Amino acid sequence: MCFSPMTSSCQIEPFHTVSVLDHEHYTLPFIPVSPLWKELRKICNTELFSHRTLDASQDLRRKKIQELLNDIDQRSQVGEAIDVGTAVFKTTINLLSNTIFSVDLIQTHGEAGEFKDLVTDITKLVGTPNVADFFPVLKMIDPQGVKKRQAKNVKKLFDIFEDLVNQRLKMRESTCVDTNKDMLDSMLNISKENEFMDNNMIQHLSHDLFVAGTDTTSSTLEWAMTELIHNPEAMLKAKKELEEMIGCGIPLEESNISNLPYLQAIIKETFRLHPPVPLLLPRKAERNVDIGGYTIPKDAQVLVNVWNIGRDPTIWVNPTLFSPERFLGSDIDVKGRNFELVPFGAGRRICPGLVLANRMLLLMLGSLANSFDWKLEGNMKPENMNMDDKFGITLQKDQPLRVVPVRISK
Repeated sequence: MCFSPMTSSCQIEPFHTVSVLDHEHYTLPFIPVSPLWKELRKICNTELFSHRTLDASQDLRRKKIQELLNDIDQRSQVGEAIDVGTAVFKTTINLLSNTIFSVDLIQTHGEAGEFKDLVTDITKLVGTPNVADFFPVLKMIDPQGVKKRQAKNVKKLFDIFEDLVNQRLKMRESTCVDTNKDMLDSMLNISKENEFMDNNMIQHLSHDLFVAGTDTTSSTLEWAMTELIHNPEAMLKAKKELEEMIGCGIPLEESNISNLPYLQAIIKETFRLHPPVPLLLPRKAERNVDIGGYTIPKDAQVLVNVWNIGRDPTIWVNPTLFSPERFLGSDIDVKGRNFELVPFGAGRRICPGLVLANRMLLLMLGSLANSFDWKLEGNMKPENMNMDDKFGITLQKDQPLRVVPVRISK
């Protein structure tokens, strides 16, 4: 990739698709600590997910939230139930695509369902036991077809990213200036001076951002809404806080978040009971190490069961009870400093997108709670709701949450 503002023609090489079969060697969550990994983490922390960058894109997220509320309002006028998971997934992916590319990737609920299935299949295959991982001689054969299926899924995403990046390169060529001030512009600017951020990495990093940021965020929001509807007292407390701080029926602004401790506590409690990645991502021990009297041998695969940690009675009082109050006045956060609550991981491998994810979750949940009342489909009572999990590499509801919105007058 070449973008040179020093020349009058601003000639740019086209962005070409890279080999999807090599994605596992470039995906940020799995590559080993190396100069490439360090540079990508630095780019994520200082450029893509810095408070400065995210503050600059607030208007994009505000617009997407308002579109979600408008869509739900239309359903409320005819008393139609919505599938919260699918509705939120559409908004989540458009929030991300606007933050990164300044475009909507999804226009209809049908497209949202198809894209959700694609992302779900990608994460499912990541967590599928593959005999070729245990017997390397079988990798070329791919007896279960896992690598072939995953390559097909990843290519679908890469084709989308290729089109978006080529469109942006043409816009920059015609103007010789940054056009959107979004994450893509940041990555293209970085690519001019940083050998690590080339065509290859822009495509792979975009894949990681979408896969890691859509399914997990939408499932967490669906669980938060499920718990609030299942626990009407908690919903009333959330609504009261929102009414006192910003006024009833008014969508939430990101600037309001710091003044809403109960809403923040709801998200933390949802992370505790329903961590989006219940076993985090698998890791490998670099050397023999003793932990709690157990020896973890070098090269052993390590899984951290944060789902079980969140329900451990030696750590939490009444661990199966949904009680946001436990976090009021508490210093426990989700930033990796408190090992009893690490939905994003901890240490140098902590998820770099946690700041954006938190903003999106709080913004959506606060807006939904403050703009509508909610009734279960078919006049079901809250105590009869299905609260079962569906385990995979990500944690989903066993049955989708379907609720009827009732508009709140401002």
